Amino acid sequence: MNAASRLLAALLLVAFALLAAGCGRSSPITGVTSLKAKNPAELQRYLLTHKPDLALFRLRGPFGVTERTDLEIPVSPDLTVSADLFLCAQAEKAPLVIVLHGYDNSKEDHAYQAMHVASWGMHGMTIQLPNRGPWIANGKTLARLVTAIRRTPQIIDSHIDPTKIILVGHSFGATAVSAALGEGAPALAGILLDPAGIGRELPALLQKINVPVMVIGADEEIWPTRNRGYFFRFIPSAVGEISIRDAVHEDAQYPTERTGRAFNDHPLATEEAQITFVSALTAAAFDLTATGGMDYAWSSFNNAFMNGNFFNARKK
Repeated sequence: MNAASRLLAALLLVAFALLAAGCGRSSPITGVTSLKAKNPAELQRYLLTHKPDLALFRLRGPFGVTERTDLEIPVSPDLTVSADLFLCAQAEKAPLVIVLHGYDNSKEDHAYQAMHVASWGMHGMTIQLPNRGPWIANGKTLARLVTAIRRTPQIIDSHIDPTKIILVGHSFGATAVSAALGEGAPALAGILLDPAGIGRELPALLQKINVPVMVIGADEEIWPTRNRGYFFRFIPSAVGEISIRDAVHEDAQYPTERTGRAFNDHPLATEEAQITFVSALTAAAFDLTATGGMDYAWSSFNNAFMNGNFFNARKK
């Protein structure tokens, strides 16, 4: 074997090892909840009549999930949106949680989160929009998508409840979600994962939001995002914000083995913080779809506050 061949073989070996490591961390062994329910309505009744507990949502929910990848959703004659869909197998009609990636990322980076949400009785969907912006324009596209689903849920699936759509955005994807809500997208609420703000129009759009918004942030002492303070400052009411101690920006997503992200994961990102983001996202989405508010989720965060996992908690 000549020198060039040996170098190529060595590089392939390293690449395989890194990919294997990445795949190994892509499927967390969190276990499955011991709760039993025949359908999401039964699970909802149980959860709302028992003490809120964030730890419940660290585990997979009680329902199976059906996955459909690389769907092309016809929004209008001139617009289609690529998406991965995660359907709660036991749901006849259920809310839809739409997750949008951030800068230079993809829909696959939030696949685990969407699947986890679906296992708790809500349908999840990750979408792909131009991943370097412009983010306000992405928000207008997202608003068109939500309007189309509200009008004709069958373009996704007949099991979608079009009156209960939650928009979730990570990083600059949160700017797009906020722009969509500010533009009047017919969504029930928004959840912003370590949001970053960009665009001169953003403050004015934030002031137009009239639905509840939950901000779940990383530790700003480690990784402050651009203009994160805008979201709490300018959204006029019904906004809550928490920070996850020791979490970094990349912890607000959860890459799967399909993304091959073993080569560029942030060295400070941890599975523990990513699972905390997943559980907080799921608790917030459940509360917003079940009650239209944030009291259940906020109560479920109380133990996490006391244990020091969360800090900088505020709401208005």
